[in-house]
Amino acid sequence: MKTLFEPSEINGMKLLNRFVRSATWEGLAADDGSCTPRLVDLMVTLAKGGVGLIISSHAYVQKVGQASGGQLGIHNDDMIPGLKEMTAAVHDQNGKIICQLAHAGFFGNAQLSGQTPIAPSAIDGIAEGLRKEMTAKDIQSVVAAFAAAAHRAKIAGFDGVQIHGAHGYLLSEFISPMFNHRTDEYGGSIENRARLPLAVLQVIREAVGADYPVLIKMNCNEFTENGLVAEDFIQIGKMLADDGIDAIEVSGGLPVSPKTRPSQLGINKEEKEAYFQEEARALKKQTNTPIILVGGNRSFHVAERLVAEGVADYISMSRPLIREPHLINRWKAGDLTKAACVSDNMCFRPAIKGEGIYCVTEEREQAKQK
Repeated sequence: MKTLFEPSEINGMKLLNRFVRSATWEGLAADDGSCTPRLVDLMVTLAKGGVGLIISSHAYVQKVGQASGGQLGIHNDDMIPGLKEMTAAVHDQNGKIICQLAHAGFFGNAQLSGQTPIAPSAIDGIAEGLRKEMTAKDIQSVVAAFAAAAHRAKIAGFDGVQIHGAHGYLLSEFISPMFNHRTDEYGGSIENRARLPLAVLQVIREAVGADYPVLIKMNCNEFTENGLVAEDFIQIGKMLADDGIDAIEVSGGLPVSPKTRPSQLGINKEEKEAYFQEEARALKKQTNTPIILVGGNRSFHVAERLVAEGVADYISMSRPLIREPHLINRWKAGDLTKAACVSDNMCFRPAIKGEGIYCVTEEREQAKQK
C-alpha cells in the first residue's frame, strides 16, 4: 500500500514524498517573462517547506500565448539564465522542480503580446476580442515552440516538464468540442481532437530524450454545455499513456465557468475536497501511468486515503501552499490539522494588481490581532 511520505520515482526522477505543488500563476516574473529574485525565493521557500515536487508557474512557449502580466516565459533563450538560478536554488534545498509549458491560445492577452490570440476556431460568445483561427502553419509553429521550450527547460536544469493541457489553454481547446469547431484533421473525432497534444508530446520527447520526465495536466471535464466530458478525457488519457507520458495531473473546469472553475470556492468540508477524484479513479482503472490529483485537497487523512486506495499516486495542491508553504513539513511533524486555506480565491487579487500572489485572508487576520 502506498503512503504519502514514502519515496517514489517518475521516470527516474526521485521524489521524497507524494506531495506536489501544482503550477500557480504568481505574478512575480519580470515584464519580459524572465525569472526574478522574488520568484526564486518563493520556490526556495516551497522546497524548504517539504513538498516533494514543485511544478513551476505556467511558462508561455510563445509570446502570443502569454495569458497575464507577471507570467513566466520560456519562449526564447534569454530566459535560460534566470531559470537556471531558480532550479539551482531549489536543488540546493534538495528539492525537485519541473517547468510547466503553457500556451494560452484563445485566452492569450493581446495587450501584452501585441498579437491577435490564436485558437483552434475563431468562435464568438466566450470572451471579447478577436481570435485568429489557426492555420496548418500556425499549428506547426506551436508544436515547434513546445519542443524548443522543453529543450530550454532541460538546459536550465529543470528535473522535467509538464505540458499544460487544461483550463481552456490551447491544447485543451483542441481537445474540447466547445472550442474546437474545425473540420480538418484536427477537429471532429476524439482522435482528431487529440492530435495536437499527442504531437506536442512526441516532439518534446524527441527534444529531451526518453529518460527525462514529461508530464501533462489535463481537464477531466469542463462541466459546461458542449464541453469536454469525462469519457473523452479517459480516452485521451489512455492515448497519452500509450504514447509514453510519464504522469497525468487531473484537473478540470474553465475560467469562464464560475461555478466549475479549477479553483473552486468554499472547500470547508471533507466531502467537498478532491473534487476531481471520481474522474481520477476512472482513469486510474484504465492505465498504469502515475496519476496526480489536484483540486480542493485540504486534509491529510483524505489525501492519505486517496493514495492508499489507489485513486491517485500523488496529491497536488496550489492555494493551501500559498498560505502555508511549510504545510507538508507540518504534517510530517505530526500536526495533521487540515490546511488553513479557506478557499476564497482572494490570493489571486494582488497578482492581478501586479503585486504578486499571497494570502490576503491571512494578512487580514494578522492585522486584526495587532
